Amino acid sequence: MRRDSRLSGVLHVLLHMAEQDGPVTSEVLARAMDTNAVVLRRTMAGLREQGFVRSEKGHGGGWTIARPLETVSLRDIYDALGHPSLFAMGNRTEAPGCLVEQAVNAALDRSFEEAEALLLARFGEVTLAMLSADFHARLIAHPHRHAQENDHG
Repeated sequence: MRRDSRLSGVLHVLLHMAEQDGPVTSEVLARAMDTNAVVLRRTMAGLREQGFVRSEKGHGGGWTIARPLETVSLRDIYDALGHPSLFAMGNRTEAPGCLVEQAVNAALDRSFEEAEALLLARFGEVTLAMLSADFHARLIAHPHRHAQENDHG
């Protein structure tokens, strides 16, 4: 199963947007996500529908964050992305006839559900403001890296 990195990519882009004084174009954000502008616009349109970002058309237009960073959690963004799969592991078959495999599936299902609940609860505790504060702490600790940060977003 392929890893879904949309949550990581969108969080990355949102933090870059938070560092800007004005709108950021789809092209600049697409470079930061290492994708094309069409994919970025589709993703951002979903976030716009949920009220997390705004878009402005025309010269000087682009994307801006619509809500204070303190009010947006990782869980909010995860939900806005349509609940991407959290785990790459799964059952070999979903409806096995074998009683052994049924026992294995029951144990794995329970474990995955518990792990997912814990992870989603943690996502709800972490805000974009917390990620931004962590970035700024890292920037202070490594000021020479700032130029690299601006190279892609």
